[in-house]
Amino acid sequence: MVPVARRIARAGRGRLAVHRLLNSYRGWNATHTPVDDVRWALAEVRERYGDLPVALAGHSLGGRAALLAGGEPGVHAVVALNPWVYPTDRADLSGRRVLVVHGTEDRVADLGRAEAVVAAIGRTTDVRFVRVEGGDHAMLRRGGEFERLAADFCLSALSRPGR
Repeated sequence: MVPVARRIARAGRGRLAVHRLLNSYRGWNATHTPVDDVRWALAEVRERYGDLPVALAGHSLGGRAALLAGGEPGVHAVVALNPWVYPTDRADLSGRRVLVVHGTEDRVADLGRAEAVVAAIGRTTDVRFVRVEGGDHAMLRRGGEFERLAADFCLSALSRPGR
């Protein structure tokens, strides 16, 4: 995610603050999940910056965490890159802008599961789904395309929150 964060920061030209979160717990089979870390980070962002619009961006399980925490107050947009999701994942993302990007050669996070979650989210939310031909899970192949899509989307969503 470092290249994605850098690309978003460059696209913002000093108008965006970009912070990366390293989850304190990796995994979902416990009482503490990465969503808890995202909620903590959102509280820190609110304390530091006030009521400014926030975009969450995550990769793999971080993409899932971003989607599941995307309904939190202050979040205006969510980007999930090759998200590791389950078709049963549900989040109320009404009023948020959502971008899901998935590589066609991802052998870790299932493309079909991402499509199912996008279909469910799309019933109540403006969601865009982009397939990156040849893109792999680690975003090593076609990484620039993942980075560009995430940066352009975040900049657009935060420049015009509520649209």
